[in-house]
Amino acid sequence: MGANVFYGEGFKLSGRSLFWSLSVLLAIATCVIELRLDAAATGMTLLVPLLLSCLCVAAVGYWAVPLLRALKTGQFIREDGPQAHLSKAGTPTMGGLFLVPVAVVIGLICSGFSWSSVAVAALTLAYGFIGWLDDWQVIRRRSNKGISPRMKLSLQILFAGLFAVWLWWVSPVGITTIHFPWGWALPLGLLFWPLAGFVPVAQSNATNLTDGLDGLAAGTGAIAFLGLAVLTLPTNPDLAPFCACMAGGCLGFLAHNRNPARVFMGDTGSLALGASMAAIALLSQDLFGLLIIGGVFLVETLSVMAQVSYYKATKDENGVGQRLFKMAPFHHHLELSGWSETQVVVLFYVLGALLATAVTFTA
Repeated sequence: MGANVFYGEGFKLSGRSLFWSLSVLLAIATCVIELRLDAAATGMTLLVPLLLSCLCVAAVGYWAVPLLRALKTGQFIREDGPQAHLSKAGTPTMGGLFLVPVAVVIGLICSGFSWSSVAVAALTLAYGFIGWLDDWQVIRRRSNKGISPRMKLSLQILFAGLFAVWLWWVSPVGITTIHFPWGWALPLGLLFWPLAGFVPVAQSNATNLTDGLDGLAAGTGAIAFLGLAVLTLPTNPDLAPFCACMAGGCLGFLAHNRNPARVFMGDTGSLALGASMAAIALLSQDLFGLLIIGGVFLVETLSVMAQVSYYKATKDENGVGQRLFKMAPFHHHLELSGWSETQVVVLFYVLGALLATAVTFTA
């Protein structure tokens, strides 16, 4: 299915139009969520944290982006990637340095520094540090290779393990269950803790894989965090404002990251956002909900796994295999199939919104 078949002939949507469209839709969705879950009756609101974080991240960006450019934090583009991306070389990266801290601080304030929001903030910043190390090495070496994959994975496992231990040692509630729609629950007992160590690693890497087009990770991240706010509002109301702030932060970052991007979030941002989603889902015991809400991230990850597996399985006597997709992750396959960046991003936004809506109506 080509892009023109899906969208119709002559479909065009600028990055600016896409940003404002998503902003309005998320604001409307937030109001609908509050009405449906009767958030106002409990004194809880999501719209104010979302808008506050959005405005603050966007405002800080007008100072931070020129600073990142002056510090020569230009992105290095893979030569084996889509050729259209070569024009992005030199665009400042490490935008997560202003996205993540600003959204986290506002999230902590809006959530009253509750123990759960502090825990989520700690893991978010820890993974942001891992991402910063990787981005810094890329810039220092002036190549697209950062810290070694082994070191990155080891640090991710370390911080995820510490978070799991913290949950087991400090948490005032019994977090050993996975919740499903319509009131179903699956008690896991001790099996929950290995899962708690795995999910942050998996979700952060999935979010990192999705960060490959202008506005893709930021926009899908905003939608996913708002969906998580829906899940946490009834059971963990102190986490819901934090989720709204993270959604607003992604939206504010999108003001600078929309096509054509003036800044990339880098691993500093993508790893942190993924870890934040995982921590929220673990604390609210809504891992199944995260799986559905994060369906876009899951598809991107599965496409890479399928590509690698198929290539290895079809190797000939010369060690050369066949490719299932033109390029992985899947958004690159669509690009090489004739889709524009904006068209791919719109498709993923729609899919993310549909999945988040499905969770809303089963919460």
